[in-house]
Amino acid sequence: MFKHKGAHRYTWYQDTLGRRSMIDFVVVSSDLRPHVLDTRVKRGAELSTDHHLVVSWIRLRRRMPDRLGRPKRIVKVCWERLADPSVRGVFNSHLRESFNQILREVGDIESEWTMFSSSIVDAAIRSCGHKVSGAGRGGNPRTQWRTLEVRDVVQLKKESYRAWLARRTPEAAEAYRQAKQTTAVVVSEAKTRVWEEFSEAIEKDYQTASGKFWQTIRPLRRGKQLSANTVYSGGRELLASTGDIVGRWKEYFEDLLNPTDMPSVEEPEAEDSEVDSFITQSEVTEVVQLLGDKAPGVDEIRPEYLKSLDVVGLSWLTCLCNIAWGSGTVPLDWATGVVIPLFKKGDRRVCSNYRRITLLSLPGKVYSRVLESRVRPLVEPRIQEEQCGFRPSRGTLDQLYTLHRVLEGSWEFAQPVHMCFVDLEKAFDRVPHGILWEVFWE
Repeated sequence: MFKHKGAHRYTWYQDTLGRRSMIDFVVVSSDLRPHVLDTRVKRGAELSTDHHLVVSWIRLRRRMPDRLGRPKRIVKVCWERLADPSVRGVFNSHLRESFNQILREVGDIESEWTMFSSSIVDAAIRSCGHKVSGAGRGGNPRTQWRTLEVRDVVQLKKESYRAWLARRTPEAAEAYRQAKQTTAVVVSEAKTRVWEEFSEAIEKDYQTASGKFWQTIRPLRRGKQLSANTVYSGGRELLASTGDIVGRWKEYFEDLLNPTDMPSVEEPEAEDSEVDSFITQSEVTEVVQLLGDKAPGVDEIRPEYLKSLDVVGLSWLTCLCNIAWGSGTVPLDWATGVVIPLFKKGDRRVCSNYRRITLLSLPGKVYSRVLESRVRPLVEPRIQEEQCGFRPSRGTLDQLYTLHRVLEGSWEFAQPVHMCFVDLEKAFDRVPHGILWEVFWE
């Protein structure tokens, strides 16, 4: 059918007896047969068997869908380099250049925000550079143990194998055997070295950076998490196309986050406030230093960018917050969130089996936390002692300890304990914000 020399047609060899045969095939349907361009044997040292790999080239008229769980090639900013003081200095130098080029006149919030966000992202790219994550060339995931030394010995093994196939002499067989042994030793040592370095890094993160530790451990514990290629519509119809799936997720989150049965609340007239008129740079600096390891929002500004700001950058961010404070409006990016569905349990094709997280702009979070730090001293004395949500030193662990002590006391003194557990479905997704504002104004 396809003309090839014998070495590229026989799929099975038995060298001791000098036998060979064509016993491995590629089977296609009759309608696909005209699209098969070629089929041949690929002889290589990668397969430790007496069978050779059979490969077919097929011309397809339609684009093949992405394989489930396939790693993708993503270009990111090397923001980790900002930990180096010299890189941080270059970052602030580029940001200072952008700050000196803008006009000193204060514009509207959108124009000021556009200049700040574009300048800080550009400064990060110029000072830190890019990195490629995900799949490497050819779609194969990168491995840390595949060093230049490993590549060289693997290439030598392949060349030795091809030389043995060509000559079939005892000397060529011995050279190939030694190349295989050397490759196995080098690969084993490289893998062991990488795992030891990984273990040391994990142990160090466990002691100094628990967040980074769990970020690394969770994928290892859970294994490979695959996403569903299909979802059910509201009428339990299975959707497969990308447009229908995206539309279903949009419909689901719109219904979830925008309930129609919420009462309308009229906003009362503003009264004189006890807080200062302007936001100070010290307030912004304090909030920026408390930013955790958060994912960026639509503006792609990471917490490391804000933590690396010097006096000029912090003053620029403070000026931006004061413009928002004075105008009573915020940039569109601050009010825009990226909703990420995270699977909980059950059928992966059902949207309600996912919980959502919303990635917000970090400069917008800085502004909101500054306002929260101003409001909290005024509100805290008016909150009942029993209220524990979103209050310091009243977290889940504190409540578990308190409950444990109460149960111990009831057991010791033979007193009854009355408890009520209420689990509200999608509680934080259906918060009646209008009623909350009404309570806040009261």
